[in-house]
Amino acid sequence: MTILDSRRLTGPGLMLDGPGAVLDVRLEDSDSERAIAAWQGAARRLLVAVGWQDQHVAARTFPGGASLALTAPIDGLYAATELNERAWGAATAELRGEKAPDFQAAIASLLDEIATERNPILAELWREAMSRGLTFLSGEDLVSVGSGAGALIWQIGALPDLTQVDWASAYDIPTAMVTGSNGKTTVVRLLGAMVETAGRTPGITSTDGVAVGATLLEEGDFAGPSGARMVLRHVETQTAILETARGGILRRGLPADRADVAVITNIADDHLGEFGVESLTDLADTKLVVAKALGRAGTLVLNADDPLLVERSRAVPARLSWFSTNPASPVVAKHLESGGTAVVADTGMIVLVQGDRRTPLVSVVEVPITYRGAAKHNVANALAAAAAGNALGMGAETLASALRRFGHDLDDNPGRTNLIERGGARILLDFAHNPHGMSALVGVARTLPAERRLILVGQAGDRNDEAIRALARAAWELQPDHVVVKDMETYLRGRSPGEVPAILADEFSRLGLPNEAITQGGPEIAAVRRALEWARPGDLLVLAVHEDRRAVVELLDRLEAGGWRAGDPLPH
Repeated sequence: MTILDSRRLTGPGLMLDGPGAVLDVRLEDSDSERAIAAWQGAARRLLVAVGWQDQHVAARTFPGGASLALTAPIDGLYAATELNERAWGAATAELRGEKAPDFQAAIASLLDEIATERNPILAELWREAMSRGLTFLSGEDLVSVGSGAGALIWQIGALPDLTQVDWASAYDIPTAMVTGSNGKTTVVRLLGAMVETAGRTPGITSTDGVAVGATLLEEGDFAGPSGARMVLRHVETQTAILETARGGILRRGLPADRADVAVITNIADDHLGEFGVESLTDLADTKLVVAKALGRAGTLVLNADDPLLVERSRAVPARLSWFSTNPASPVVAKHLESGGTAVVADTGMIVLVQGDRRTPLVSVVEVPITYRGAAKHNVANALAAAAAGNALGMGAETLASALRRFGHDLDDNPGRTNLIERGGARILLDFAHNPHGMSALVGVARTLPAERRLILVGQAGDRNDEAIRALARAAWELQPDHVVVKDMETYLRGRSPGEVPAILADEFSRLGLPNEAITQGGPEIAAVRRALEWARPGDLLVLAVHEDRRAVVELLDRLEAGGWRAGDPLPH
């Protein structure tokens, strides 16, 4: 019975609707009922003893473990994690028949921690913001209410009395959250293009960085709370579009407590086994946490072609809007019968449907990111973005214009199904990082003529061996002539260098690829060079690039500028 993870939540999460603390533990399934009962009992006793008797406790089990979550005052979240850990310690002693920890000493210690952390003005600001329906953010030593141009921001050490706050000037800008297993970044960027087409300045967070309008604020993975705070506090942001990753939801809760629109692109096998999320159903429920930010007026945009999303969304109280690549989708048909809204692909057109009113937006072949319909995953992403844009109040002409334009320039959607030519070889760059995404990428690659085909594959170390092998099997659908397997140095996550590439290589060998057709390329940029060294004119290189996209693009640009031809030596 060991602790797996202890963390504070600053926003709504899988188990709570507001701030609090969560503790995950490993225990035998046969002990879970007794353990949770003892744990909850100890937690409630401690909550009462420290004066937090109005807080809520929630528990859930998962194969081989359990989680306990408890709400807490916004100025007591660190103390709440300590309280949860002490409750688990008391429960463990009870289950083992050992002497219980000193209860009074525990209370004294907790009260000291609560007193140290207490910030009455912070708590008052939070309560007032909640009562007014305003976004509240705390982090980076700043506190804010409202968002964008309507945000009021203070240093944590210089918070105003409530009577000094100009509440009339605080307001929230339109905000959308985008989550799902694949396609999040593309939908975020496309939705941002729609906002720009509507004449507003988008603030965007994604796994590639934070941008407000044309200004890149930070580069890197910001699909969590810190990136959201950056955008929501920026005075130039007129509409916020927040990529909302599973990891951020589980670690800290939602990046903001309110949104007008939330999108879930799909649910696919990825990241299972972390934070007690052990099944696709758990993963779907985690993604559906975004609905907690919508309230009664917001819209949840969902993929009607994803059976698990259809099933798990039945209990969601938010207003729904569906998208589907199947014009005869029974889910969509039933939704439309009751006057609902959907965006579908029908006879080669992207169509906005509202009840019995149909508005064709644009033909699929006119949308650059779909590669004339061959990139079926990007057809779905275009539908999702159009449904979200409609929910944000954008008109049909705006949506159509953005769909026609987005993707003509590689900088519109860098690293996502980008096809370029260098020295007579074609190169398809993408972020594919799980079997679902890899299958989508391979589906596009198979439509492209080529003399020979190479695929570059890598995986983060936090996936289990079977998930790593599943990625190789998805890549094998391309029937490549050569495979380069790479290390992901910043994503080893407990694995040794070379360990993941060895598993991938072994699976490709098992599938029938000769050993001489498998190259262990080392780190990403070195692996890309190996792929380019193999290439000849007429070849197709499918490169799944995750860590060093900028360096890869710079290398490809240097090759073009130097007149490199496939088969020539690479410059150093």
